[in-house]
Amino acid sequence: MKDKKLENLRSEIDNLDQKIQLLIASRAELAKEVAKVKKEANTQSAFYRPEREAQVLNRVIKRNKSLLKDKDIALIFREIMSACLALEQPLKIAFLGPEGTFTQEAALKHFGHGVSTLDCGSIDEIFHQVETDNAHYGIVPIENSSNGVIGATLDMLYSHDLNICGEVEIAVSHQLMMQDQSQDIKIIYAHQQALDQCRRWLSNHHPRTELRSVASNALAARMIKDEPNAAAIASETALSLYGLQRVAKNIEDKAGNVTRFIAIGKDSVPAGDKDKTSLLVVT
Repeated sequence: MKDKKLENLRSEIDNLDQKIQLLIASRAELAKEVAKVKKEANTQSAFYRPEREAQVLNRVIKRNKSLLKDKDIALIFREIMSACLALEQPLKIAFLGPEGTFTQEAALKHFGHGVSTLDCGSIDEIFHQVETDNAHYGIVPIENSSNGVIGATLDMLYSHDLNICGEVEIAVSHQLMMQDQSQDIKIIYAHQQALDQCRRWLSNHHPRTELRSVASNALAARMIKDEPNAAAIASETALSLYGLQRVAKNIEDKAGNVTRFIAIGKDSVPAGDKDKTSLLVVT
């Protein structure tokens, strides 16, 4: 009897999955039609409309009465919109590389996985790639709850004629990882900011281990793949991406560390329902 009930429930789920897939396909067709209408009208309207996407996501969250959390239902719709937008105009997003950084994580959270990404070696390069049309938009860190504002980003906002098109927050959690966790740790690589944020933990657990600062945590993770007695402090994404083993999790001294990122682009974004105003004062 239980097996029959389970079989019936699974059959209902399969039917719902088919309906959902058909509805997503219909949405994709409409997105394609929108792009066609814009091209035929020779309109200058941007394909990517962050204020429109924000309105859609706000409505999704407002009408959510399901068992799913608001952030989870919003994530599902973010990816649907990202895939549909790629049918209209595939976006290229510049981020602070290499792959596996929190900046890439922020780019994919904000724009969805329907975009292509361009990893850059510096914040300056991200601005340059957007300014020279090698990328439609860029994602750069603007503020960290532990370390304050990111001076390099403020400098670039002042010296480049680009607009802030959106923002996204990422919870920053640091993992200690190695190629083989059975090996002794003789050196730990990380970005200086990550070393600062994990200073107390490192002092308690690895007081005599050499700490070496590198350009990014993701670079640190990539470096230790070929260095058996080396460890890196990096993100969960980097841990998985580079096939490393976790030595310790959540080693930051202060829980709840959040970095705020902004999306930059050439287009001016029309006003939305929940806009913020940013002022840059130069003295």
